[in-house]
Formats: sequence, C-alpha cells, structure tokens
Amino acid sequence: MIRKAVIPAAGFGTRFLPFTKSVPKEMIPLVDKPVIQYVIEEAVASGITDILVVISSGKNAIQDHFNPDPGLMARLEANAKAELLEELRGIDRIANLHYVYQQELKGLGDAILQARGFVGGEPFAILLGDTVTTSPSRPVTAQLIDVYERNGGSVVALEEVPMEKTSRYGVIDGTATGENVYKVRSFVEKPDPSEAPSNLVIASRYLFTPEIFDFLARTGKGKGGEIQLTDAMREMVKTYPMYGCRIDGRRHDIGNKLEFIKSTVEFALARDEFRDDITAWLKAFTAKL
Repeated sequence: MIRKAVIPAAGFGTRFLPFTKSVPKEMIPLVDKPVIQYVIEEAVASGITDILVVISSGKNAIQDHFNPDPGLMARLEANAKAELLEELRGIDRIANLHYVYQQELKGLGDAILQARGFVGGEPFAILLGDTVTTSPSRPVTAQLIDVYERNGGSVVALEEVPMEKTSRYGVIDGTATGENVYKVRSFVEKPDPSEAPSNLVIASRYLFTPEIFDFLARTGKGKGGEIQLTDAMREMVKTYPMYGCRIDGRRHDIGNKLEFIKSTVEFALARDEFRDDITAWLKAFTAKL
C-alpha cells in the first residue's frame, strides 16, 4: 500500500509576482479553495494517509490554512453557518500533515531529498504543489498506484502534447507495454522538438521506490545551478525499472498565469451554483469580441 506522499511547496512563485511576494503560490485560489488543498485532496482520494509538505521561509500560510482556527469556528457556530463550519472541520481532519523546511532553495531534487527521513524505506508519491489534476475516472495519483501495483517499479504521470511544445517539458523515451503504460528507457529534459524521442511529457505526478534518494544524493547541480529530479531519474532508470502512465485526465499548471485564468473558468463551470450564470456571461461577453 502506498500511504505516504510528498508535496514540494518551497519555491518562490516568481511568475505570480507581486501577489506571491507575501502569499505562497500554492495558496492561489481556484474559485474558493487554494491550489494545495486540491492537491492534498487528490492524495487522500488515492488512499494516502500521511503527507509531508516541503516549505520554505514565508510559507506559514500553508500551515495556517490546514490548522484549526478556534475563533473562526466559534464565530461560524454562533452565526449558524453549519455548512461552512463542517467544511472547515473537514480541512482540519483531511490527513496526517507534516512539514519540513528546505533551508536553501536548490531545486526540486533537493526538496525531495528533505523527505528521506519521513519516507523511510517505503514507496511514495510526489505531487507538485502548484499543479492540479482532474480526471473523469480515478484520481491521477491513484492511476500511478495501479501501475505500480502491477509492475513494481517507479512510475511517472504522462500526458501528450503537440510535438512543438516538447521543449517546455521533461520527455520520456520508452516503449508501450500495455494500454497507456510505457517502459521507460530514458528521460530527456526540454528537448528541441526535432530531437524529442516522443511527445509524452511528465505531468507533475510521480511514484518512486525509495532508491530515488540514493540517486538524488549523488546528483550534482544541473540546469539553473539546481539539483534536478530528472537528472536523478535518468541515472536511476539505468539500474531500476521505471514506467510511465499516460493519465486519464488533465493537468492544470496554476503556476502559469494563462493556465490559471483558464482553469478558474473551468472550475467555476464545474460548480452547479455558478454554471448557468458563468455560461450566460461567457456567451454575452464573447459575443462582444
């Protein structure tokens, strides 16, 4: 059973400045919930019970969001806001949440290294804290767990992108072994489209066996002077089997302003209370363009 997950949430969020000068990017709201709450809900819906959030200085708002607020609870109870009160209680009880500080921001690989003591010798999931996934079937992390249980090796989430966009992502070189499952030969970080081995790119969700920590510990600084997770994965796959799972679902990169705007509209349309009004407004607004 995969019971542990790590959520890296220590980065500065420079693409959303000036907002992220004082508010963590993981606290950017989609309608009325911060992005990281969606991420944690995905982990919990996938059967995970213990979650480590890797944070840095100035990210205390994340802890505050998931900690009880007795004063607010009392006010809601006094004003008979039973539905809101129960929703906030659900946030407090969502999972066993733990926190660790990444003292120096040395990249995603280093952030994951901070979780070594928490993970121990167990396989574990990684969910990037600024990316939400949606699926019409099983949660994306649960889909990776399914592949792990059938094959026994580390698994990365994959999505298809137009070939001309491969230079934005980590891309796999691999062979299909079943429906939506690939045996990975190697990983290529942001290749030129003319050199990309495929158009299957890593989609912000991972499931690793604990051996990844040994490779991260040996990985030197790479692109941008940071310890890159992809570099460690490229070495690990030479020794240990790794798989890719083309997900049944979508990735919403909330760290990207345009994708955030699109996702806000999509998530609002998914809510019964907003759907009709938003649809009518969109039709009227686009008619004017």
